[in-house]
Amino acid sequence: MQPNEIGTEKAKYLFPRESITGMYHWRAGQIERHNNTFCSKLLPEENIRFLSVKIKLNMKFRAKMIDVGCLNHFTRVVNTISKLTKTCILRLTPNNLYFVLSGKVASGGVGMWCELSQANFFDEYQLEGVAPDANEICLEVTPENLSRALRTSQNAKCVKIKLTKKHCPCLTLVAELPTLSSVSRVVTHDIPVDVIPRRLWHDFKEPRMPDFDVSIYLPPLKTMKNVVDRMKNLSNFLVMEANLNGEMNLKIETDLVSVTTHFKDLGNPPWGDDGSQGRSQSRDPEVMAHTRVDIRKLQQFLMGQQVNPSKAMCNIVHKRIIHLILLHEDVSLQYFIPAVA
Repeated sequence: MQPNEIGTEKAKYLFPRESITGMYHWRAGQIERHNNTFCSKLLPEENIRFLSVKIKLNMKFRAKMIDVGCLNHFTRVVNTISKLTKTCILRLTPNNLYFVLSGKVASGGVGMWCELSQANFFDEYQLEGVAPDANEICLEVTPENLSRALRTSQNAKCVKIKLTKKHCPCLTLVAELPTLSSVSRVVTHDIPVDVIPRRLWHDFKEPRMPDFDVSIYLPPLKTMKNVVDRMKNLSNFLVMEANLNGEMNLKIETDLVSVTTHFKDLGNPPWGDDGSQGRSQSRDPEVMAHTRVDIRKLQQFLMGQQVNPSKAMCNIVHKRIIHLILLHEDVSLQYFIPAVA
């Protein structure tokens, strides 16, 4: 075979299919190493280098933050996400960023959906998705790695984030730090990511609002956290209940002890156009809807939040799920905790 035949129709039949289409594989680094090993037995070295060019990211993302306030706020959001999950999906669109944890709530896992408007954080933002009809990028990331990189960049004059291809796909964060001399200081972090193929995107769409029985505003989160921290020492499970009179109770019950904390006059959010709460408007205002959950999952949510929300709400689907919502002017965070028997 001549060198100029690499990538032609004739060459396709000499290699595994992923050698040609590896650019679409979400573990491109692993495939590149596989291809180089496979092809070294068949081709001269110069042809291997040519083939490696085939395996690349066919999408682009770059963004830039200059405002220190925006950088600090974005860091707090990422810190919150890192406390809630070890890995999640970062979904990038032209207008928004989403951190998604598509937990199988029906199987006992938690779910998360955090939405940020890119215009409120970035001074520059460019995105070229996988295709003209699918102008998005989905990446599996470790939020703790991104959080660490941002923490070292708190005093930076500007921070750039871009999708790169090193030994594997990476989110590369470049921070230009202030200096007293004429020599600039630049810190670069390469954060490994996995590119999620388009065929799996249906798992990372915005979750549907559950058909709840009661929706209620939460008390101050710091107060609620202190209560849950004390209850955790007594039981592994907690019952959260609320009604349409703005009353909420946190309860634990064991063979040895029963403890209840009462909150009153919290208020109930108006979800419907007429100020009602959908199907819950026909409920007796005094009747409690309740759900029993793993207290550690609720504690994790309360310990991790650094968003400083303007509104915090909870929707209770009786005996099935707790849907927690934190709203900031440019960030919304939804967290789903399933019931336990």
